[in-house]
Amino acid sequence: MKITRIRIFKTALPYVDGFYAWGAGNRIEVAQASVVVIDTDAGLQGCGEFTPCGENYMVAHSEGVEALARLVAPKLLGEDPRQVAHIEGLMDHIVQGHGYAKAPFDAACWDILGQACGQPLWMLLGGKLTDGAPMYRVAPQRSREDTIAELNRHRKAGYRQFQIKVGADWRADIDRITAAVPLLEPGEKAMADANQGWRVDDAIRVARATRDLDYILEQPCRTYEECQQVRRVADHPMKLDECLTGMAAAQRIVADRGAELCCLKLSNLGGLSKARRVRDVLIENRLPVVAEDTWGGEITSTLVAHFAASTPAEYLHNTTDLMNYNTRSTGIGGAWAENGKLYAPDAPGLGVTPDFESLGTPVAEYGA
Repeated sequence: MKITRIRIFKTALPYVDGFYAWGAGNRIEVAQASVVVIDTDAGLQGCGEFTPCGENYMVAHSEGVEALARLVAPKLLGEDPRQVAHIEGLMDHIVQGHGYAKAPFDAACWDILGQACGQPLWMLLGGKLTDGAPMYRVAPQRSREDTIAELNRHRKAGYRQFQIKVGADWRADIDRITAAVPLLEPGEKAMADANQGWRVDDAIRVARATRDLDYILEQPCRTYEECQQVRRVADHPMKLDECLTGMAAAQRIVADRGAELCCLKLSNLGGLSKARRVRDVLIENRLPVVAEDTWGGEITSTLVAHFAASTPAEYLHNTTDLMNYNTRSTGIGGAWAENGKLYAPDAPGLGVTPDFESLGTPVAEYGA
């Protein structure tokens, strides 16, 4: 089997609730999705997607996939997409770093491999260890009243875990946390996610002011070292996200026991191939993980669902249904959300097909 054509599509994904505010002054209304579609001489077609949460999020950019494609796509033509390890190594040899841009190519090849084997992706990743992954839902930075109303709305939809976005103004963040966390019902969990937004001193102020509340403190500061400063004085479990960029970071966290939870964003880690290795190291060392990505539509959400399904339930803290954050689609079919859980399809490969009507005309095409 050989790759005969590679196409790159771009589409806008408007946020369902108008605007999405997070971290230190970040705000998006529309995310830009890049979708990679790979065709083969066997008639099989695979797809992958990368969507950043705003431009330059985590040193990633929506133009990155197009830029990478100019370098790697001509070299991938004629290669066997089922050889996912070879494709991964080839891309890494051509371009050092920029894993977020390689991620959709990696996903598309896994999709083709699954179709060729007649197996869903979760089977290729080791089997279904979680049948219905528990989801969280984000409450972006809004007024105290709006945040409370949003949590109640999501609760009625079946969500039992909530991520409260903070990180802009530490004084207002204390108010947001103290307003929302006491509303949790039995069995519910909350994360206060600063998305690197606080200075160390302000993060410590927040942690001390909310010491008696039960929630998870997520990525309070920009660097791993700064987060560790906060962790030494905070009583809350700490979840690391943006600073977990690969195997070296994961190994350091394990050695330091530097977190209680680790968020695995597939694109941030360079794609599914690399993310599964990081996940397995963390789980081997009894560190629970979150399965998610930077943003995305149906294609990304379905990949995340397979990743979550193949993660042991005991060590899967949660995941999220990114496709339901948008008013526009990237794919047809795929993962679905039901009663607060995310389910991966049983169809061969990813089990989702590109929504070409939504994607429109490709912005780049290589091969036949």
